[in-house]
Order: sequence, then C-alpha cells, then structure tokens
Amino acid sequence: MKKLISMILAVTILLGTAGLAAATEEPIQITFWHSMGGVNGEAITQMAADFNQSHDDIQVTVEYQGDYDDAINKIKSAGMSQIPCDVFQLYDIGTRFMIDSGWTLSMQDFIDAEGYNISQIEPNIAAYYTVDGTLYSMPFNSSTPILYYNKDAFTAAGLDPETPPTNFDEIIEMSKALTITDESGSVTQYGIGMGNYGWFFEQWIGKMGKHYVDNNNGRGTEPATKVVFDENGAAYDILSVWDTLISDGLMPYLGTGTSDALAAFIAGDVTITLGSTASLKMLLNNIGDDFELGTGYFPYINADDEGGVSIGGGSLWILDSGDTAREQAAWEFIKYMISPEEQAYWNAQTGYFPITVATQDVESFQENLAHYPQFGTAIDQLHDSAPEYAGALLSVFPEARALVQQYTEKLINGEMDVQTTVDKLATEINKAIEIYNLTNE
Repeated sequence: MKKLISMILAVTILLGTAGLAAATEEPIQITFWHSMGGVNGEAITQMAADFNQSHDDIQVTVEYQGDYDDAINKIKSAGMSQIPCDVFQLYDIGTRFMIDSGWTLSMQDFIDAEGYNISQIEPNIAAYYTVDGTLYSMPFNSSTPILYYNKDAFTAAGLDPETPPTNFDEIIEMSKALTITDESGSVTQYGIGMGNYGWFFEQWIGKMGKHYVDNNNGRGTEPATKVVFDENGAAYDILSVWDTLISDGLMPYLGTGTSDALAAFIAGDVTITLGSTASLKMLLNNIGDDFELGTGYFPYINADDEGGVSIGGGSLWILDSGDTAREQAAWEFIKYMISPEEQAYWNAQTGYFPITVATQDVESFQENLAHYPQFGTAIDQLHDSAPEYAGALLSVFPEARALVQQYTEKLINGEMDVQTTVDKLATEINKAIEIYNLTNE
C-alpha cells in the first residue's frame, strides 16, 4: 500500500499542482486546522496569506480550532467518515495516536516520492516524529523548555547574572539568597516559582537519560505496555524536588500549566521560572525595561544527571482524503511553511525555534538573534541534546500528563508521601495504557 501511495504521489509531482489546477480552471482549495492563539495565531494567518498571494494554483483556508485537546477531539469525532481538513496541526504527545489511527499520510511518502532532502530538517527535531525510519509528520512549531531568570535580581542578591543554575541543587541554594521577606516575615520575592506541568516531568526524565515507558520508550516495534519511571527512580527524584521546594517554603504553588508562574515572573514575585521557548517573545514584550531577562538550559534534577531535552510544540499532518491533488497541494503548503524565510519569520514572531537548518543563514534571523540573544539558548540546548533523547511516544500521553499534574498536586497538598505518589501515579497511567492497548489490538 505504501509503495502504491508513493507511486501516485510521484506521478502527481511530475504533473505539478499547477497542471492539476489548470485542468479544473480553479485553484485547489485546502483547509488548514491550527491551534495557535494570540500573536502565534496572527503569525500563522499572515504566513498562510503570503502563501496564497504567491500561489495562484493553491488557496489555503486557515481555521482556528481551539487548543490542541479541542482540535484532536474534533478530529476523533470526524474520524474517517468525514475528512474535516487537509493539514492538521497537532501537539507532540498526539503523535502515537495519529500513527495508530491510520487517518494520515506520512511525510515520508511525499519525501520519497519527490526525493526531498530530509537533511534540511534539524535532525534532533525530526527524530521525535520519526519511528522505524518513517517521518510521520512535519515538525513546525518546535520548542524545548528553558529556564528564565531575572538578571537584576541575581545582581542584587550578589549572584553572577551571567551564570544561571544548571540543576536543582543550585536552584535551591540560589533561592535562599534570592528570597526576600518583609518586616512581618512574609515573602515578597521567591527565588523560584514554576508551574505544575506534565511536560516538565517528561523532560526531567530525559535529562536523566532515562525512559518514561517500556519498549524503547514507546518507539519499539510494539507499543508501550507500562511506565518505567517508577522502576528506574526518575519519578521519585522529580517528586522529591517538588516536596523539598514546597515543604521548605522555597517556592509557592502556582497551579497547573505555566500561565500563573510566568505571570508571577513578569511581576517580579519570583526570580527563576521554567517555560517553553515559545513564551520568550511574550516575556520580552511584557517585561520591557522592568528588568533584564536571562535564559538558561532546562535544569537537571540531580547534579550528576546526563541526558538531554526532547522537543515539544507541534507538527503538521496531512490527512488521507483520497484526493491526490489536495494531498499534493497540502505538501506544497507544508514545504512553504518550513522554508528558511518563513521559519525565520515564525521564530522572530513567536520564539519557536526554526526547524530548517538553513534558517540560521537568513539575514532576518541573524538580526533578530543579535538583538535578542536569548533566542539562541534554545537552539544551543537542542544541538547539545543527542537524538537518542528524542522523548517517549505514548498513545495516552494527554491522559498521562493530566495524571502527573493531578498526583503532583496531591503530594503538594500533603495527601500522600513521595513513594506513595509514585506508586499510585504509575498504577493509574498503566491502567490507561492497558485499556488503550486492549481496545486497539
């Protein structure tokens, strides 16, 4: 079947989308579903408008579908009974589900048919979406978590503003110097404040060089059957850090996700926080001249950990519509969206780093990096992380991430100790994995 698809695509490429459009005397119409709000959504709208302006033979309609969870639920509801769009943006943790669904055409089909040079894509980014040598979706809005810190506060506390912490041993020590209390003993400035976010949990496991699930971290020939973070000690170490920071009064609890933590950082209530590279432009805009923003690598849990980060964000999928002209038009649109010039624009507008290697040679990218050197941190971190830290694949990752946040909160609230939290979290995620595997045999 895969060979047949490649043959059809190869013929379509030889004909060209212009020829196909000419045969119908109308441009090929395709629909792009995305989940970018705010300035990120405005950037996507502009990029699609520029594509339409430069392509008479293809016209793209852009439709915002809410957040990633909303979008994937709409895709699940439609299933194969109705193809609701041609190009679909999905978060990284939906990858295994989309592969299993059979509703999409892999990027590898188009790459092989065209002889597209895959080396144009950053290898550490492509690695996440590649399983058994097949690139299933095209990376687009790629990010890693990084550390943000207030350089002015570091200077005031007698810390080196050019040396951010690299692990939580250092963060704990620095937090003691950075914490400020008023005359009544109330804390007016905390050293660190971070959100309870399941993505961070996954990243810390990778920074330890360990796996989240079995079967080669879910990337083997068989899907994952259970978590292993309870067996390899990763979850215990991570939750122990949470327990120490909260119990010792070094950090306030700032809820799930990262919104409240980033808001506290902007306000100067905390001096170190963690967030996606995609938050960088927003932080620069909101902080302004209030203080100098510093960036550092996402911190290790333990000082002797040796691992790397994996990418987050999202990628672009082509749905199997059965219409080769629309599918080829979708491929042309995706190639445009990852072109060096468009990725330079995307990076400057959002903070997501460019997925195309040649983007770093684009003048506008170099100018933005010179003006805002903080953009370079995520790129350097990515290059310092080997492809083997590409991250886990798990069909029930959205549910698992929610459970991580739920049980971390139980620990913070004193409902259970660290080991009990680890055990119950593992049990709950394993139940979800078992149910999924049984219903998708």
